[in-house]
Amino acid sequence: MKIIDTHSHIYSEEFDNDIDDVIARARAAGVEKILLPNVDVSSLSRLHDTAGRYKDYCIPMMGLHPTSVGEDWQSELDTIKQQLKTRSYIAIGEIGIDLYWDKTFEQEQKYVFEEQLRWSIEYGLPVAIHSRDAIAECIECVRNVGPEKLRGVFHSFGGSIEELQSILSLENFLLGINGVVTFKNSTLSTVLKQTDLSRIVVETDAPYLSPVPYRGKRNESSYTLFVVQKLSEIYGITDEEVGEITTNNARKLFNL
Repeated sequence: MKIIDTHSHIYSEEFDNDIDDVIARARAAGVEKILLPNVDVSSLSRLHDTAGRYKDYCIPMMGLHPTSVGEDWQSELDTIKQQLKTRSYIAIGEIGIDLYWDKTFEQEQKYVFEEQLRWSIEYGLPVAIHSRDAIAECIECVRNVGPEKLRGVFHSFGGSIEELQSILSLENFLLGINGVVTFKNSTLSTVLKQTDLSRIVVETDAPYLSPVPYRGKRNESSYTLFVVQKLSEIYGITDEEVGEITTNNARKLFNL
C-alpha cells in the first residue's frame, strides 16, 4: 500500500507523549510521507521541530490559518512571510476562509488569503485551502488572483455536488478527503461519485476528524487506511489501486 497523508497536524501537543509510535504506525500502514500545514506564529517551533526530527518524512508547509486572522493579522502575516525567505516548504498552507466559527474578520480573512495565494505564485508552490462554510468565497478569491497560475487542494472537502462542481471547474485543484467520508451522516459517498480519483488526495487532519471506527478519538496518520478503504468501496476498486492513484496525485501536486 502506498499512501501520502497530505494534511496532518501531528506536531501538536496531542502527540507529545507518543509521537515516535505514531510515526512507526504510519510507516507500518504504508504512509510514505506526512505533510504538515502550519497554523500561525505560535505553531512555528512545533512544526519545525517535528519536520526536523523526521526529516524527509514529515514535510512542512507555511501559512496563516484563517481562524488565526484577528486584530494582529498584519504582524502574524509578516512573520509567516519571513519564514518563506529563510526555509524551504512544500506548500503554502493552511490558508483560506472560515465562516463557521466567527465572521468578525471576514474581510481581513479574504485579504490575507489572497495575499498568500500571491505568495504561492511568487514561490511556485501549491496551496492547501481551508474553506469551512466558505467554499464559494474561497473560489472567488482564487479567481481574483488567477486560477491559471495557482494549483492546490481544497482540504477536508465535505461539500455539496454544486460545490464539488465549482471546485472541479478550477483545473489545477484537487479535493482533500479524510475521515468525514466514513461518517454515517456524511453525503460524501454520493457526492464523490460525480468525479473520479484523478481529482482526489487523502489526508487525516490529525488530531481531528478521526474516521470510523475511531470517530471521537484522536486521529493519526495511520488511519488514512480507513479513508482509502472507504474510497475503494465508493469507486469499486481495490485499496491498493486507491492508494496508488491518490499517492501519484499527491506526488504530482506537491512535487514529491
